[in-house]
Amino acid sequence: MNTPLRDDDDLRCAEYALGVLDANERAAFEADVTRDAALQRLLDAWQQRLAPLAQDIGPIEPPARVWTRIRRDLGFLSPQADVAQAPAKRWWDSLSLWRWLTIGASVAALVLLGVNFNWTRQATQAPATTAASSEYMVASIAPKDGVPHWTATVDVQRARMVVIPAARVSLPAGRTTELWLIPPNAKPIPLGVFPSDQPATMSLPPEIMAQLNAQAVLAVSDEPSGGSPTGAPTGPVLGTGAMHTT
Repeated sequence: MNTPLRDDDDLRCAEYALGVLDANERAAFEADVTRDAALQRLLDAWQQRLAPLAQDIGPIEPPARVWTRIRRDLGFLSPQADVAQAPAKRWWDSLSLWRWLTIGASVAALVLLGVNFNWTRQATQAPATTAASSEYMVASIAPKDGVPHWTATVDVQRARMVVIPAARVSLPAGRTTELWLIPPNAKPIPLGVFPSDQPATMSLPPEIMAQLNAQAVLAVSDEPSGGSPTGAPTGPVLGTGAMHTT
């Protein structure tokens, strides 16, 4: 069984891999890593685990206003000139912001799994019908514009999924979001309704785990309260995302 200290190490490794520690915390952590081989292995595992999430983030050319703001903050441009050249933009309209929030949300999902469930993995406890051999699977669920709205993280050994919102999604009154698994060349399988703006944890039965693989796709649809009445998506599809193994 893990000790509280080791659980804390898991959290520190996750935060370091994401880059959310301040300068003093990073320096202290890096010093600890040089002295603790087990901590280095934990950090390597977290960095490998998060790598697939970054693959979905394409390069973004910074708009001219970003360089204008940097020049102004460095004292090379007057605030008046900055205002004249760069139109006001609301923070929630930033594409890059939502992309980074997606990675943060996925880390939160992984940390939540680590806190709620013991990190020690024993082969005898793994479901015999689980098809995937990796420890975790992740998916970024996004509409056609490519901006992720949710991230889903599956703890394969424990057959549990955590879904985390990565953007604000507004639904009409009386409507809800429903999650679907779409195996290759098969019909969508309902996984359940969940709140569009809050983290949700789902237990996955063996027959669902048997169909989770790198070719499967997750999708979210807009459905009536309580979910689809037909067993198939009836409302608009709000986003899809392919599964990645970690």
